[in-house]
Amino acid sequence: MKKRISGKAWVFGDDINTDLIIPARYLNTTNRMELASHLMEDEDGEFANRVNSGDIIVAGKNFGCGSSREHAPIAIQSAGIGAVIAESYARIFFRNAINIGLPILESAKATEDIKTGDSVQVDLEKGLILNKTKNTQYNATIFPEFMQKLIESGGLMAWVKKERMK
Repeated sequence: MKKRISGKAWVFGDDINTDLIIPARYLNTTNRMELASHLMEDEDGEFANRVNSGDIIVAGKNFGCGSSREHAPIAIQSAGIGAVIAESYARIFFRNAINIGLPILESAKATEDIKTGDSVQVDLEKGLILNKTKNTQYNATIFPEFMQKLIESGGLMAWVKKERMK
């Protein structure tokens, strides 16, 4: 996992629930690429075709609300999204994202100012978000070192395997 992520911003609003992230009609598969191909389909039908590896989702309050399924962060990660920046997250989505190693950041100011298409860079270690388009910097809540290690390892299971090898 890279500690610095750069990509194009894709902005969504408040209360983006897990059904918007990955519609329930696709939950009969565990194929990561199949899930990725339907990411945000009901919110933006062409999103999965337009997003590039490293791009960043930016959203408002309560991102990932709804069900507890891990399909939502898996679909985001599998589509190549480098990170998600939101004002706040539903707690179960937050936990699932960390457990699979999906970088997520909380920053109300960044989510107010960043627009779709802006070039954004995230420094996970320092909790900094740079809007390169506007030359503006924002602070994000910094994760404790242990959580940073989980994300860097690729999630909880990858971290456990790595620790067992020591």
